[in-house]
Amino acid sequence: MEIAETIREYGEWFYVITFIWTFLEGETFVLFAGLGARQGILRLDLLILFAWLGSFCGDQLYFWIGRRYGNALLRRFPRWAPGVNAALDLLRRYNTWFILSFRFIYGVRNFSSFAMGTSGLSWPRFLVLNFIAAGVWAVTFAGTGYIVGATFEHLLGDLALAFGVVMLAIFVTVITLITRAQKRRVESPPMGAAPIPVRVENDIRG
Repeated sequence: MEIAETIREYGEWFYVITFIWTFLEGETFVLFAGLGARQGILRLDLLILFAWLGSFCGDQLYFWIGRRYGNALLRRFPRWAPGVNAALDLLRRYNTWFILSFRFIYGVRNFSSFAMGTSGLSWPRFLVLNFIAAGVWAVTFAGTGYIVGATFEHLLGDLALAFGVVMLAIFVTVITLITRAQKRRVESPPMGAAPIPVRVENDIRG
C-alpha cells in the first residue's frame, strides 16, 4: 500500500516526525502509527519513546511560555481567557489528577500546560507529573492503534491496513469536528471583557 511504502521509505525519519508532531499535538497520528507498528513497518517501542518525548517536551515549553509570558499574552489575546480559566478551574478542583489526565480532556487540553504555567504550580512538580502523564498518553494511543491493527489483521487479513487507514481517517474527521466545536465554544468571548486569570499561589502547590 502506498502509505505503508512511504513510511518504510522514510524509515528512522518517521520517528523524528513523530517527535515533532506530538510536540505540537497528535494523538490521531500516534494511533495511525500504532497500527503501522502492528503491520511491522514501525517499531512499537521507538514509536512510544518518540511520542512520549515529543509530548513531554511540547508541554514543558507551553508551561514555560505560560510562566514567563502568560499574563501579557492573555492581555493581547483575551479570547484565550475562557479556555485558560476552564483549565485552571480543573487544576484547582483535581490538582494532581488533572495534571496526569489533561491530555485526554478535549476542549481544554490545548490551553492546559500554558494555563498551569500561569498558576503557582512549581516547575519540579509539573516536570515529574508531566513526564509520567506523557508516558501514559503515548502508551495508550500507540497501544490502542496496535491493538486495533491486530484486530483488523485477524478479521481481514491482507485488507487490514487499508481498512484500518479508512477507519482511522473517519476517526480523525470526527475528533477534529468535535475538537473544533468545543474550541469555538470555549473561545467564544462572553459579554464584555474576557476575564484574565490571576496567578494562583496557594492551593495548587503540592
